[in-house]
Amino acid sequence: MDTDPHLAQLQALANPVKAVEMAAYHKADRPYLGVSNPEIDALADGWRAELSLEGRLELAAGLWQTNVHEARVAAAKLLTQARIRPDQAAWELIVTWVPDFDAWAIADHVGIAGQKRLVADPARLDTVESWVASPQMWTRRAALVMTLPWTKQNFPKPQDLAIRARVLGWCATLAPDRDWFIQKAIAWWVRDLSKHDPEAARGFLASHGEILKPFARKEAARLLPGTE
Repeated sequence: MDTDPHLAQLQALANPVKAVEMAAYHKADRPYLGVSNPEIDALADGWRAELSLEGRLELAAGLWQTNVHEARVAAAKLLTQARIRPDQAAWELIVTWVPDFDAWAIADHVGIAGQKRLVADPARLDTVESWVASPQMWTRRAALVMTLPWTKQNFPKPQDLAIRARVLGWCATLAPDRDWFIQKAIAWWVRDLSKHDPEAARGFLASHGEILKPFARKEAARLLPGTE
């Protein structure tokens, strides 16, 4: 698919002043247009409405290849819906993007798209588990960001509890990792879990909290009174 017309729609919304600010903030070496997330949302919504699933996949792949910040965000947004049938091609495309992660914003947008595909087919966690041992920090982090839905269930089924325990094991494996973004991701996972399963969060912190950096330990325990 020729992505030039869609890229041109993004470029038409460019804000040069904001683009400079975004480049300084995100610190990843790529073109920035200065387009806001709501503006990208509006474009992506229109593209989804007019394209078949195959067309959306082709457009998402093409936008990603441009390396333009907003185009990569839009690529992720094209694949963020919970209901994509069939969705194996969407999942495979998302997986190919993970090694390209180099900044949190794009990584998190893709992470949300990946969450939907993991919930649709938890067997895909076998692929995600391999990321925990990746030499690339953003890939390790993606393993936690994409599994956040399992922190949020109020009435988890037995298989969901097993997945929670599995990912907490990944958090334990990553706890000695000194990278700030990894520590932050562990804290994010455990803090969100504490809202729905405080005992599991307390148990993790009792066993592994001392290994975390102080800021991460404090953030993970923020919603657990009496836990530091």
